[in-house]
Amino acid sequence: MSPTNRLRNVTVTLEEDVARWARIEAARRDTSVSRLLGELLKERMETVAANNSLPDVTDRLANFGKRHKLSLRGIKIKDLINEGRR
Repeated sequence: MSPTNRLRNVTVTLEEDVARWARIEAARRDTSVSRLLGELLKERMETVAANNSLPDVTDRLANFGKRHKLSLRGIKIKDLINEGRR
């Protein structure tokens, strides 16, 4: 962990069966539920980041423009954000 990545406390509400699984999994890994959730979320974040590589984003931008018959000069930032959510 770099000095700029401080740990933050958060409150998480889980369904009972999910909380039970998390406690068991944390015990199996000899860690806390908090650290387990942090590790799982970090892994997910890295997976999502890897899947959103530059070529993929470039292709999505090009397809967005073609579908909407727009040039890149006519695309608004909010349209790009919304397209990424589809």
